[in-house]
Amino acid sequence: MDKMIYIAMTGAKHAMYQQAATAHNLANASTTGFRAELNAFRALPVYGDGMPTRVFVADSTVGADFTPGVLQDTGRDLDVAVEGKGWLAVQMPDGTEAYTRDGSLQMSPNGLLQTRHGLNIMGDAGPIAIPPNVVVSVGKDGTVSTVPTDQTPNTVAVLGRIKLVNPPEGDLVKSGDGLFRLKDGNPAPADVNVKLTSGALEGSNVNVVDSLVSMIDQARAFEMNMRLLRTADEDSQQASRIMNLNG
Repeated sequence: MDKMIYIAMTGAKHAMYQQAATAHNLANASTTGFRAELNAFRALPVYGDGMPTRVFVADSTVGADFTPGVLQDTGRDLDVAVEGKGWLAVQMPDGTEAYTRDGSLQMSPNGLLQTRHGLNIMGDAGPIAIPPNVVVSVGKDGTVSTVPTDQTPNTVAVLGRIKLVNPPEGDLVKSGDGLFRLKDGNPAPADVNVKLTSGALEGSNVNVVDSLVSMIDQARAFEMNMRLLRTADEDSQQASRIMNLNG
């Protein structure tokens, strides 16, 4: 009886957690470069005196779906999409490095190349500064070039190259801000084999149909666990009646 109660109680609780993760994926179905979260149930024993028969269920995020999203042409010079595997390196406010597939770039008021969320894009030698009155273009290898607009546009200046990385997917962990980091906290080395497509953005890899089906399955799993709890309560009441009759 104890085992059934623990399994049903924790199963219902973590089915709700899975629904929250699935809802989060659905909410980001149109987010540029978003990687869907993957969740799974696992059974765990309960440790302690008098609890050898009890087990419970836990929901765990087993990782992220690294399947590439669909590329969408935008025609905007500062929109870039990573071709195949790879990541754009960004600088966090605390100076650490994180990785994203969201290539919707912009220039800050201070002239730094940033993501649309205000994070500096990392270059070979740190953040990339853009001078005023120029047209910016990004090459396939991440090279950032400019052409002046206030004079004859015959001078191309190379400002740097966006840091592109491609660490093993198993070494990456997704944070609550949607960015990825290496598990050991160290920066990943640049990879010259990672290429960009200019004038395009990568869509989210969330499969809306699969996510909706998962939501239905998780709702049914929650209801099944609640029925198990009700059954355990009814069995307990019946056992008490029988014990009273025998007494």
